[in-house]
Amino acid sequence: MTRRSGGRSLPEVAERLRTYMPGWKTYFQLAQTPKVFRELDEWLRHRLRALQLKHWRRGTTMYRELLALGASKTDAQRIAANSRRWWHNSRLALNRVMPIAYFDRLGVPRLS
Repeated sequence: MTRRSGGRSLPEVAERLRTYMPGWKTYFQLAQTPKVFRELDEWLRHRLRALQLKHWRRGTTMYRELLALGASKTDAQRIAANSRRWWHNSRLALNRVMPIAYFDRLGVPRLS
């Protein structure tokens, strides 16, 4: 569902996750592992940030879109300068630009 080469936008991926994740959460809710669910939430948001960077592809597009999301110029430059390191960039400064509240607005469900 979160393949970077899937050709779906972030809202489309969030919509598919809204149909899938509640059932998965209900099935595993008896497990007494809140830390595992928290880590899965973090990984999912990390994966979605990487997916968004992959969709923007070029550094100039990343820079423009990050500024539109409210990133500082230095953060946008740092991310756009390493435009081919999607997984690495989605962990650092992108957390400030796309926080948990951003994914809540998209409707991405939480496990924890």
